[in-house]
Amino acid sequence: MKVIEVNKDNFEKEVLKSDKKVLVDFNAEWCGPCKMLKPIIEEFAESNDNVKVVSINIDDADELAEKYSVFSIPCLVVIEKGKEVKRNVGLISKDDIESLIGE
Repeated sequence: MKVIEVNKDNFEKEVLKSDKKVLVDFNAEWCGPCKMLKPIIEEFAESNDNVKVVSINIDDADELAEKYSVFSIPCLVVIEKGKEVKRNVGLISKDDIESLIGE
């Protein structure tokens, strides 16, 4: 499965109403660690069909970053049935993402 770009217009449909767990990657173009995490997130998304992976650029969706209290990036938030269940701030490995998801 590919990483889906999400913004305030499609957030509810893609994340809150998803029938799968959702890994939300809050990031920004100017963020070095975010750039390093991007290929790891893409690899995770390609190898995990049972988890939806979405990317949110905080510069384009600052209201979502504010709603989820994202103060540092990269920030990964796991959402299940519309509710946040876990979160991680900073660069992590694919194995750590799998642990975060609970797969």
